Amino acid sequence: MLVNTCIQGVLDTDFYKLTMQQAYLHQAPGVEAEWEFHCRSDEDLTPYLDLLREELDGMQRLVVTLPQLRALSRQAPYLQTDYLDFLYHFRFDPGLLHLGIDKGGLSIRARGLQTDISLFEIPVLATLSELRNSVRYPEVTPEQIERSTLSKIAELHRLGDSVDLAAFRFSDFGARRRFSFAAQQQVLGLLKQHLPEQLAGTSNPLLAQHFELPVVGTMAHEWLQTHQGLNYPLASSQKVALENWLREYHGQLGIALTDVIGIDAFCRDLDFQLASQYSGFRQDSGDPILWGEKLLARLEELKIDPVDKTLVFSDGLDFSRAVALYRHFLGRVKTSFGIGTWLMADFGVNQPLNMVMKLVRVGRQSVAKISDSPGKILCRDRAYLNLLMEAFAVEASVRHQVLSQVM
Repeated sequence: MLVNTCIQGVLDTDFYKLTMQQAYLHQAPGVEAEWEFHCRSDEDLTPYLDLLREELDGMQRLVVTLPQLRALSRQAPYLQTDYLDFLYHFRFDPGLLHLGIDKGGLSIRARGLQTDISLFEIPVLATLSELRNSVRYPEVTPEQIERSTLSKIAELHRLGDSVDLAAFRFSDFGARRRFSFAAQQQVLGLLKQHLPEQLAGTSNPLLAQHFELPVVGTMAHEWLQTHQGLNYPLASSQKVALENWLREYHGQLGIALTDVIGIDAFCRDLDFQLASQYSGFRQDSGDPILWGEKLLARLEELKIDPVDKTLVFSDGLDFSRAVALYRHFLGRVKTSFGIGTWLMADFGVNQPLNMVMKLVRVGRQSVAKISDSPGKILCRDRAYLNLLMEAFAVEASVRHQVLSQVM
């Protein structure tokens, strides 16, 4: 592993970046795109600009080694030979990143082929987080990380006193906002040691190999957003994206993301064929109980027994929230939980950054994620947002809320 960068290799990322990169390579190889960084925390990040540029420039040296590639092939046999060869030769091109200061804040953009720039998302966020944390929080030592993590593990054991946690499973989703690589590695080791039955895996392929854990992840918002900019009628873009994912992976990565437009629009697109072929659905915004109840009602309308499906929750979770959701749906549907920032960036004496890097354009077309929490909207193209919400029959109250946030 390289030691002169915050990122330890091409596989030090979220697994779904790889699964989507394969799908882009096969289904949209020439598509150009633009990504944009947004920080939701009220914090000046401009002092880290030079350090960040230096670290990101160093990413051009990162590679996938042959042993890592062979291990990845065993971890994920649905990754095809042509893609593994592409990944082996893949190199980050820092020239596709544009860093600077805009309106007094840190500006980061990536422009280029989607196959080339999509993988920047996680390293950019993780690097910025680690640089900032190393300066602001020297008190977050390995000893503090261990104390905090053991306290969280003890909390889960206490929660198990009031509900049977035999079927409770969670995964590490913390790569993007982790305190540091060393912190993620340390925490994952403690979780594997103390919660071996509950820990289902990690989204970080590099650490999955290191700890011999399952690697987890399917699709992200960008997959469905990309289809908004391809040559499909806008109103059918979400359904086509879901169908194309099935065509790529034949049901092996069968968790569908539901909130690019919102759960109501998703349920309208969810017909019997899609619902039968997907093994589950992921919630990443909005009220998780309302979301789950709407999905269960839709499955019942389609005469599909939800007991064999999985609801994956991944929006701002800790063990207490996860166990409450587990308890609510217990016996009706399987559940799983992706927990990121709370495990990998919050150690009781520091404040994690709330930041994202999102797809904003495909070709010459704006794209958008509305979500079930409209406050997360990033698109600034009012005309496109109106068109998108009209195409998906988004409720008038949600339209007003979304448009009120666009300058």
